[in-house]
Amino acid sequence: MFHRLLKISNLPVWYTQGFNPHIYLSFSCPLSLGQESLCESCEVKTEQETIDALAWQTALQPLMPRGIRITKVAPALEKVGEITSAAYEIMMPGDSAAAIQAYNAADVAEVTKKTKRGQKSINLKEHLPQISYETQGDSIHFTILLPCGSGEALNLNPALLMEYLQEHGGAPAWQCQVLRTHLYTKRGIDFA
Repeated sequence: MFHRLLKISNLPVWYTQGFNPHIYLSFSCPLSLGQESLCESCEVKTEQETIDALAWQTALQPLMPRGIRITKVAPALEKVGEITSAAYEIMMPGDSAAAIQAYNAADVAEVTKKTKRGQKSINLKEHLPQISYETQGDSIHFTILLPCGSGEALNLNPALLMEYLQEHGGAPAWQCQVLRTHLYTKRGIDFA
């Protein structure tokens, strides 16, 4: 979608060289399908050394699909490699409490993470020892902090937790809502 929007916008983006030129575009820690975010960031290489941030935002926002809003255009202050964790707000059906209690009581919560090199077994309890939750009406809400990064860094998707809660406690993973609220750097500040 962003490739198409940048082409339509006629902004001065940089194209790779070679047989099949394309816009240099990179998302930091992209989310899985079906998850929402309040803190997505995208890096675009430009033909100009300095850009008019307001002109970029003004050119792109009308082209964005409904519900997606550009909140800021600015030169990168941090490198994507500085991201170490992400915060998520999760909402589950109220009958998922037993699954969360079972997770909290377990000593080990083994999940299988698919990687580029195959599969890797991970103990979620090393990264998320307990889940504190609140019941609000017919749903359960909780916030978690998981490792997140690029390259060789450990990147845990909250879907791994949802799958574990479904498999070991019967929580309906397909009814869970995941919202990423923050990306944090090594220094513990918001990635911007």
